[in-house]
Amino acid sequence: MSRIPHELVEEFPEHAERMEALRASDRAFAKLYDDYHEINRKVVEAETLERPTDHFHEEEMRKERALLKDEIYKALST
Repeated sequence: MSRIPHELVEEFPEHAERMEALRASDRAFAKLYDDYHEINRKVVEAETLERPTDHFHEEEMRKERALLKDEIYKALST
């Protein structure tokens, strides 16, 4: 259990400006960004016991967050 917020600006500080530009100009990227923040919020809520869930569900949410983060990084790297 990490209890680290995992905000994208903290994860990819060197891409902060590019992320904002892509959010404004690329609908697919904006959806990835929003989906990431939604699942990240749910993971943080589970980790802090604000909205506890079982271990398996929490692990699945973490995997989904990681996949979205990978997709976001690919978009930022092209």
